[in-house]
Amino acid sequence: MTAIPIRRALLSVSDKTGIVDLGRTLADAGVELVSTGGTAKALRDAGLSVRDISELTGFPEMMDGRVKTLHPKVHGGLLAVRDDAGHMASAESHAIGMIDLVVVNLYPFVRTVAKGAGRDEVIENIDIGGPSMVRSAAKNHAFVAIVTDPADYALVAGGSTTLDQRRMLAAKAFAATAAYDSAIAQWFAFADQAERFPATLPLAFTRGDELRYGENPHQAAALYLPNGPAARGIAQAEQVQGKALSYNNLNDADAALELVSEFRDGPPTVVIVKHANPCGVASADTLIDAYRAALACDSVSAFGGIIAVNRPLDGPTAEAMTEIFTEVVAAPDADDAARAVFAKKKNLRLLLTGDLPDPARPGLAIKSIAGGLLVQSRDGGRLTDDMLKVVTRRRPTPRELADCRFAWTIAKHVKSNAIVYAKGGSTAGIGAGQMNRLESARIAAWKAKDAADKAGWAEPRTIGSAVASDAFFPFADGLLAAVEAGATAVIQPGGSIRDEEVIAAADQAGLAMVFTGMRHFRH
Repeated sequence: MTAIPIRRALLSVSDKTGIVDLGRTLADAGVELVSTGGTAKALRDAGLSVRDISELTGFPEMMDGRVKTLHPKVHGGLLAVRDDAGHMASAESHAIGMIDLVVVNLYPFVRTVAKGAGRDEVIENIDIGGPSMVRSAAKNHAFVAIVTDPADYALVAGGSTTLDQRRMLAAKAFAATAAYDSAIAQWFAFADQAERFPATLPLAFTRGDELRYGENPHQAAALYLPNGPAARGIAQAEQVQGKALSYNNLNDADAALELVSEFRDGPPTVVIVKHANPCGVASADTLIDAYRAALACDSVSAFGGIIAVNRPLDGPTAEAMTEIFTEVVAAPDADDAARAVFAKKKNLRLLLTGDLPDPARPGLAIKSIAGGLLVQSRDGGRLTDDMLKVVTRRRPTPRELADCRFAWTIAKHVKSNAIVYAKGGSTAGIGAGQMNRLESARIAAWKAKDAADKAGWAEPRTIGSAVASDAFFPFADGLLAAVEAGATAVIQPGGSIRDEEVIAAADQAGLAMVFTGMRHFRH
């Protein structure tokens, strides 16, 4: 395709990276350079001949630089259709010269917000002239090249562009202004106006890795990262080793990290996840003991699972983890011994997250449905002492109450209907995702018995355990299943019209039961 030569270029950038080299290359190709403010100074300091924008427009920069490029001699030179006789006649009559290339990157709005600047400084970092030039040049990409990313400077450095290049650059430019406007709209909505659900939801994300496929091989998938500041999570983790992450790997690793983050200020804790549900969780004095206890909960499901820990990984724990097939291990950090162990398992992905995310952080949870999005605040609910209400004649012992709290924390991260048995800082059995609570209670008890059989224990860990239910027991049958499994304490939200029936059943069985008043459905 025949290239269009660049005869005049307008350069106006906030980020000066590479702009001098580009200006020198363009000048060597005979391109006239027009520039503004700090960009013009940088080019002149490098010995380049630059025409000020005020010389082009006949107007000085004014109002502290707010008005400098918003002029017909700029936008006329960008928007004129070169093969339209009327356009060119208008340009000639008003002495408007053509501009063939615009190089612009915008005021650092996101960076200004991220550093905690005051409102006035944030407002001053809303670029007006820059996006206007970008949009004008991008609209007229049949004749004008627009560059918004220093990574693309090489495309225009030769002094000419092809239509395919200009189309690509225009698409990228409109995406850049859309993301920029989105960041501004987010700041106004969430920070300035404190709206929970703004009338228009402004979102902008940049594609990270394209994944091999989605949940299934016939589905395409990619990871997108927020353009602005974000709480550190699995998407920002450093992959130290292993093959590329899949959609399912990331989804499960996120579930594991979110759960283990509930214990970020607690004792060494290990979470094992399979298909987005925890299959074993334990806290102990050491990480390796926590891992062994978590694995013992359901060693069958743990095969091919995802592990997350709340402490830097050590060599002995890494050795134990590699005794069975594991897809991903996520940790705040790993020592040299642990890294050396994992290096022998080339396919195992090791993700280092740095700080663990705050489980109570604010934010939105977004789910696509046919024809729209469901948006809600994150489930950052935390259990406090004043929320607990003992509803049975017998109060829980300190040990039972600790087990109740532990089980409740896990249940928050189990697909509904969720039942979790726990004892001594370890899960005993987990029932997830069933259509009724009774079946979840039975499945969790069966898993605990199966684990005991495999380990050669005299009895399952549900004997003397606490049981958590993510929502109220609508009937006493689910609670009675927990009694049959050996549970001695129950934690649940309460709120059923049959609460009195369930409380009576608990009293008859000698259980201690506490209500939280908070539900943790997870679909």
